[in-house]
Amino acid sequence: MDFADIGERLRAYRLGKELRSDDIADRLNISRAAVYKLERGEIVKIETLGRLANLLGVSLQNLLGIEAEYHNNAVSYFERMRQLESRCVRVLANFDPISFLLTSRAYSGFLRKMLEENVPEALVDDASKYQVDRVLEILSERRKSFEATRPGVLSLIGLRQVEQFLHHGLVGKLNLPPGQQLERKIAARDEVMHMIELIESEPVGIQIGIVSDNVPNENFQIFEEAGKTHVAVSPFRLGEMPNIRSGIATITTSPDAINMYRGLIQQLWAGAAKGKEGAALLRELLQRS
Repeated sequence: MDFADIGERLRAYRLGKELRSDDIADRLNISRAAVYKLERGEIVKIETLGRLANLLGVSLQNLLGIEAEYHNNAVSYFERMRQLESRCVRVLANFDPISFLLTSRAYSGFLRKMLEENVPEALVDDASKYQVDRVLEILSERRKSFEATRPGVLSLIGLRQVEQFLHHGLVGKLNLPPGQQLERKIAARDEVMHMIELIESEPVGIQIGIVSDNVPNENFQIFEEAGKTHVAVSPFRLGEMPNIRSGIATITTSPDAINMYRGLIQQLWAGAAKGKEGAALLRELLQRS
């Protein structure tokens, strides 16, 4: 068993359940120091892990990461993404329409508005506010970690998804007042211009391909680190009309899953427009929109 991985999963599931370390300690009748040790990956009894799994509402196999782990909560899933990205050497990604790590600095402010708009008024409560705040906090930590470690990134961007992104603008719901709609569409155009600038500047370690063919509706990433590879597949999305409220994400080290997703990325990358050709496609799309 990889106790460091178990500790990371424990932290992710704990955050998803809105539990503090003190809460875990009180409910399991152990010290807070013991919880910290657990999350640092120190060896513990299997009995304690079983009690933890029950408290967090997951199976012991899930907590141990046997074959696959499942997340029905965006907070726990994005925390796991942050953990994996922090030590990987390369990320291969397909997002709708683009990875958050490659967005502009202004995007986070609009994302908060989009996430808050996406919650139906009748369902706004402390839990929904916690979810938005915590996801944004984790995303901020992810960006800082990415800028510090600079893993290689290969990102696939679907041209049709970008067209939809421009059509709706940076919105969390439809039928916003006309002034807000215009503001959000301008913000979406700014993000596409940011993509173009990234492609044209060719920053070290970042590869972007514009895919004109159909791309999968699901978001997925391959995290490559020394001696280990994970595949993460998720319904959670951070583009226009975002979703952090419902769905089940999967993270696995299964060789079959890794090989299949690698093959899919290679297939899409082979037909993708890169460099000046990719930038030209996005510029044409801006002119038409």
